[in-house]
Amino acid sequence: MKYLLVLFVVLVGVWVWRSSRAAERPPSQRAKPPADGAVDMVGCDLCGLHCPRGDLVVGRKGMYCCTQHQHQAEA
Repeated sequence: MKYLLVLFVVLVGVWVWRSSRAAERPPSQRAKPPADGAVDMVGCDLCGLHCPRGDLVVGRKGMYCCTQHQHQAEA
């Protein structure tokens, strides 16, 4: 029981230490939201891989991650 109490105190101490370090970090090291908004991600109609909408290949039957998948789906 004594070991569990010591382990708990150590874990709480590490948690407090890490949370205080996160507050001291300069803003450049923190996670930043995208500057111009989120990117619209769309899944390939053949394999389901999500890609940015601008990188997809548009075919007659849908949008695909590459031309090979477009040819496979539309053949």
